[in-house]
Amino acid sequence: MISLNQLFSDLHLDDNLLSQTDYRPFPFIGQRNEWDELPASIRQSVISEGEKYIDFNWPALTASMYMEFLQNGNRTRFDDPYHQRRRAVTSLVLAECVENKGRFLKDLIDGIWLISEESNWVISAHNRMTQERYPDLPDISTQPGIDLFAAETGNMFAWVHYLLRPALDQINPLISERIRLEVRRRILEPYLERVDCWWMGIREEDHKLNNWTPWCTSNCLSAVLLIEEDTERRQQAVRKALSSLDRYLAKLPSDGGCDEGPGYWNKAGASLFDCLELLFEASNGKFNLYTEPLIRKIGQYIYKAYIHERYFLNFADGPHRILVEADLVYRYGTRIADDNMIALGIAANRMFGSEGWKNMKFLSFLRVLPALFNYQRIENDQKPLTFHKEMWMENIQVLSARETSASDQGLYLAMKGGHNEESHNHNDVGHFVIYADGAPVFIDVGVEEYTAKTFSAQRYEIWTMQSAYHSLPMINGCMQQDGSKFRAKYPNYEASEERTQLTLEIAGAYPVEAGILSWQRSCRLLRSPLSVVELEERYMFANDEARQFTLNFMTCCEPVIAVGGRIDLRRNGDISLKMDYDSAQFDVEVETILLEDMKLRNAWGECLYRIILQAKASKRSGGIRFVLGSLSRCNGLIRIFKFKQTRF
Repeated sequence: MISLNQLFSDLHLDDNLLSQTDYRPFPFIGQRNEWDELPASIRQSVISEGEKYIDFNWPALTASMYMEFLQNGNRTRFDDPYHQRRRAVTSLVLAECVENKGRFLKDLIDGIWLISEESNWVISAHNRMTQERYPDLPDISTQPGIDLFAAETGNMFAWVHYLLRPALDQINPLISERIRLEVRRRILEPYLERVDCWWMGIREEDHKLNNWTPWCTSNCLSAVLLIEEDTERRQQAVRKALSSLDRYLAKLPSDGGCDEGPGYWNKAGASLFDCLELLFEASNGKFNLYTEPLIRKIGQYIYKAYIHERYFLNFADGPHRILVEADLVYRYGTRIADDNMIALGIAANRMFGSEGWKNMKFLSFLRVLPALFNYQRIENDQKPLTFHKEMWMENIQVLSARETSASDQGLYLAMKGGHNEESHNHNDVGHFVIYADGAPVFIDVGVEEYTAKTFSAQRYEIWTMQSAYHSLPMINGCMQQDGSKFRAKYPNYEASEERTQLTLEIAGAYPVEAGILSWQRSCRLLRSPLSVVELEERYMFANDEARQFTLNFMTCCEPVIAVGGRIDLRRNGDISLKMDYDSAQFDVEVETILLEDMKLRNAWGECLYRIILQAKASKRSGGIRFVLGSLSRCNGLIRIFKFKQTRF
């Protein structure tokens, strides 16, 4: 991978970086042709969204709300109104740019002033990362820190200034002056001067970089390009951004995989693309990294992890349903000349239509402006989305396989290896998911709403993080352990037209107390002569005294224990799948998990289920084989054949 800083020097971009005056990435409010030519449906949608904030009752942000995070772990009481303010400002700006009648300016100015008077743009959950003294409140006596949302806010203010300065200056020039002052004080100066923001990757100890690096960098870089007038400081900031991105890219696997999952790709690989686009545009196309293999693979990951409709492969903290930012995926695909990535952008645009841009979580101008002005181009484009029958990412050890090339037909299998200190890690080495005809059956639960506990030493006390609540064995009462040394070994991937499989040694993910010498797990999708998924376990215990295990299966379908060693898996009252087990060798228990967390309820409904199969007796070494087939292929029967323990 080429060094971005070296490329910057080789291309003599010190001399070719556009000045603040010449940098004009999108039309401002006075350039009426571009705004007036937006499709009528888009214009009306933008205006309607802005009208929600006319005479807006701006929510308060109090000191007691800020302190709650360190007092009791709650972050939503502060976060929610914090983000409401910013969404209101962005919506009002866009509506004014489209309508150009001054109707939205009064409320917008109120929002600008309120956000300018916030003691800190760093949210309460992140304040301890940027200030050491009394981290439960903002310390205004020190230089501001920069977290994800301070950077987002600085970028938002920079775009407000760029888009609406003429209109704001007609009312009072102090408004634009205040915006510039706050962006310089809170973003530009600390970005250049601070080295202790871990996501910058400047210090030797700041080596665990993740989505924060491209996400924060993209917003800080955007603010620099739009606001900073001094040539030397612009170049200095660009070089710092490139240094951070170089360190981030050096940590990424060569297969382009995102161990944080597709949901975080929106702010990892996609934010890296934001950075590359900013540099491309600010250099008149001279800074171009889109032929680099790693940059291409980072983009391609998003369609490799796609399952069907809004379903994506969701290991770690990511949700199983995400909103693909259609325009960004389309533009990334266009830059790297990948038709399938372009097609995913088109498909996402068809799915969400002209309302899709409003669903962008924080309505970042880096995303929403291209989405508005490129909408017609995507609308008029047509490319078929193809689904590869297998995907193997050897560096992050993730396999997926399909029965057919149609996303809503047949079986889909995915399995992961890796280790238990990945970014946003769950203890899930060897875990798998299965979809049937485009719908989830055996699942990855995801994560609850973030609290202080989520990113603390008590993280693995949370049930969703534990291996017992993934489709994994519990061995001699032991779950998997967290830490980089707890990992899969000897991955063996095989693929042909007839079958795709992955075999992993997962004993190393368990502590010594588990008393296991070897636990080899194989997942394979067989396409011919009968389409089935096979799950095979081969094990060897360390001694004869301790050799107990249970097998857990996480499902969103309701399991009903029937007679004759059978479990009916029901979806919406109807039997979707059936599952056989050997009642002579296994006791079965179904745990109903009532979901109280709103994030999980919104994802899955009122409850999930864990099928627990307890081995009544086990040999010191043996094996178990499971065979699962789809409804359409097995006359309405998914069968886990009678469990049979075999000595190897």
